[in-house]
Amino acid sequence: MERDAQFLDYVIKGLVDNPDKVVIVRTVDEMGVLLTLAVDPIDMGKVIGRSGNTAKAIRTLLRVVGMKNNARVNLKINEPEGGKKEVVMKSVDEVLENL
Repeated sequence: MERDAQFLDYVIKGLVDNPDKVVIVRTVDEMGVLLTLAVDPIDMGKVIGRSGNTAKAIRTLLRVVGMKNNARVNLKINEPEGGKKEVVMKSVDEVLENL
């Protein structure tokens, strides 16, 4: 495992309650290094943080690790199944009909 993936593994496993479910896939292409992260759905909030601040901080630190190794490092966080619930907006008339 490369240093960027090792660093991400260390940080994420320190944040989550289920470190055994952390999966990191590292791919390299002409754009640089892409680290794809999957965690237990219960731990997703800890990885993202309030307003995405934890994820932003992790991405910033990964860029620093990448600069040290002359590589551009990006992080993709896989969304668990059933994530991002779609919000359905109803009109006032539709709500009143259901009453």
